[in-house]
Amino acid sequence: MRFLNALVLIVTATAARAELPSAADAVVNQALLSGRPVVIDLGARTCIPCKKMAPILESLSSEYRGKATVLFIDVHENRAAAEKFRIQMIPTQVFFDGKGKEVKRHVGFMDKPEIAKELKAAGLK
Repeated sequence: MRFLNALVLIVTATAARAELPSAADAVVNQALLSGRPVVIDLGARTCIPCKKMAPILESLSSEYRGKATVLFIDVHENRAAAEKFRIQMIPTQVFFDGKGKEVKRHVGFMDKPEIAKELKAAGLK
């Protein structure tokens, strides 16, 4: 009986994880079709540089609301995104222009002025 309960929990957890890539894909696709520049930070909530970037990304997301899209994807929770964006190391920031074309990729910590500069280069007005 215990084995059956454990199996149900594993299947349920796996099913829940299976939904994450499609939900993340929908958000990413919507952002890339928005006509605005996009930065996607791919990292992990447990990664120290990623933790340092979290408040920066939140600030930029608020500051550029309606002008650019700032997204974070945890690659430990969404391995499909890591594969899709060919992530080798974290954090990795991928910048897209308003047409959804990748224009820049950076690996490692990135401070707020650097991210803002790259968003402007990608077409932020």
